[in-house]
Amino acid sequence: MKSFKFFVASLAVALFVSSSVSADNGKKVNNLKVNTSKSELTWVGKKVTGEHTGKISLKEGTIVLDGAKLTGGKFVADLNSITCTDLTDKEYNGKLIGHLKSDDFFGVEKHPTATFVVTKATPKATGVYDVTGDLTIKGITKPVTFPVTVKTTAAGAEATGKLVVDRSKYDIKYNSKSFFDNLGDKMINDDFTIDVKLVAAK
Repeated sequence: MKSFKFFVASLAVALFVSSSVSADNGKKVNNLKVNTSKSELTWVGKKVTGEHTGKISLKEGTIVLDGAKLTGGKFVADLNSITCTDLTDKEYNGKLIGHLKSDDFFGVEKHPTATFVVTKATPKATGVYDVTGDLTIKGITKPVTFPVTVKTTAAGAEATGKLVVDRSKYDIKYNSKSFFDNLGDKMINDDFTIDVKLVAAK
């Protein structure tokens, strides 16, 4: 009988401890909603004869923290919102944006968004991570890794990083040396960069 009472008491303690740990962990994990008006994506595309820069708005996003540690996240880019910030000539600017939205590049009519979903965040230093995730462009999903810095505040968190994208992996062939030879000064780099800034609140 004493053994049975001891077993019951031990089981009760174990369940209490397990419940406490689970609840504590539940309190630590925060899914922070990205404020799309305060967040932005800045792109840079380079070619033999120069480069272009611009912005892309976000449709939605989340930053997932366990305490102050980054554990997950996601953002969805609205490709219909893409702009060019370096061309002052309105006609030339409009032609470039129209071309970027066409099937030669992002095929926005069929694929209006691009999505990045974190699959792993490896701490490198305080607030600095190597983030790996699935990037989907034109319906094609490929893994990418880039450095991300996360700053937490009482109100939420801010995540920043520079994502390098190889467009040839997403069937973006226009004037790419990966698909065409002898392009000369018409060649456009396969890699383009996106400076990511996500501002999220609790």
